[in-house]
Amino acid sequence: MSSFASLVVPLLGPPLMARAGLPPESIGLVSAMTSVGICWSLACGGPMLGHHGPVRTLQIGLACMVAGLFVLSQPLGLLGLLGALAIGFGLGPNTPAGSQILMRTAPPRHRTLIFSIKQAGVPLGGALAGLVVAPLVLRYGLPATLGVVIGVILLTLLVVQPFRRRLDEPRGAGHPGWARALVSPAGMLGSIGVLRAHSSLPMLTALGASFSMTQSCLTAFTATYAVTRHGASLAEAGLIVALMQGASMVGRIVMGWVADRMGQAMRLLVLQAGASALAVGLLVVAGGQGAWALYGCAALAGLTAIGWNGVHIAELARVAPLHQVSDVTSAASLFGFIGSIFGPLLFTLLVSWSGSYGLAFLFMAVQLAGFGLAGAAFLWRGAGGHGAGGRADDEAR
Repeated sequence: MSSFASLVVPLLGPPLMARAGLPPESIGLVSAMTSVGICWSLACGGPMLGHHGPVRTLQIGLACMVAGLFVLSQPLGLLGLLGALAIGFGLGPNTPAGSQILMRTAPPRHRTLIFSIKQAGVPLGGALAGLVVAPLVLRYGLPATLGVVIGVILLTLLVVQPFRRRLDEPRGAGHPGWARALVSPAGMLGSIGVLRAHSSLPMLTALGASFSMTQSCLTAFTATYAVTRHGASLAEAGLIVALMQGASMVGRIVMGWVADRMGQAMRLLVLQAGASALAVGLLVVAGGQGAWALYGCAALAGLTAIGWNGVHIAELARVAPLHQVSDVTSAASLFGFIGSIFGPLLFTLLVSWSGSYGLAFLFMAVQLAGFGLAGAAFLWRGAGGHGAGGRADDEAR
């Protein structure tokens, strides 16, 4: 549901930006501000997660998203970016809170698959948004559609309450200073230090940041790209995004299963980086050859370039010390969402400078291919992190 709510915003990019009196490519600013909120939550929200537990923290996140969508539904111009910040803060707890729950329950032999199934909820929410949001806007208008989304989020927040006692483990005295930690620069810097806990964490983090740059641009700009460059209607753009997100849901589950069979999640991520770069390039080169070509290329990009996340998070959790799983996934995700900030900003600048969405997409493909080659060199040096220490750690868990 968090994914559904967050992807409503880029899907409604053209009418939202028109309502604010901004050019269509300004949706990149909204995407970047959302990523700022996510980074804020990941860097400083650890004490909040420790104090409230994962389920309560996810409920707080949903409440923040409600507030953010309400602000964005008002014709406030650039002030609406505060709503994007709140949406991002609400999205931030999803990865560390989910990892904390699953690491206590998922058996090691199926861990990557189970993490990938959980992460498949992200594109599932995006696909649902692509299918239902545009028809709602066309029938009832923009404010009413956002009101419906807000109502569904509030309902979800209430529905999960009965499960909280069973899923939130005892937290002892908690972290009474969690609210102060949200505005503590020292806490933000300290959260990054956990990435020294394993030799493969820096490379995994860099790959995640590169994937995140590409994914954020595909998510933020595909609908606008289809409308402004290929003459698609808003409803057709929604179907394209839904197909892309649905393909990524399948991709995440399939890649998780493959990673468990291979026993080499890092190697799979490197191969997927190359395949994703090719898929994004194909979206640019062949996407203009007709409607079916655009649909097919969007699906291939979703399968590869948005289907990486479950494998990545599972591998982060596998190599992290057990007591630092949520901290490591938060820190690595922080860098990923920094990529999500600079990706759309750079994309917007490239489009404004060149007038070409294709050039901007190709740049994202090239940078992802470069990080894939760096990951291949890392594995070639024998530093993939799959030695006896990792197996012993899995057995201990």
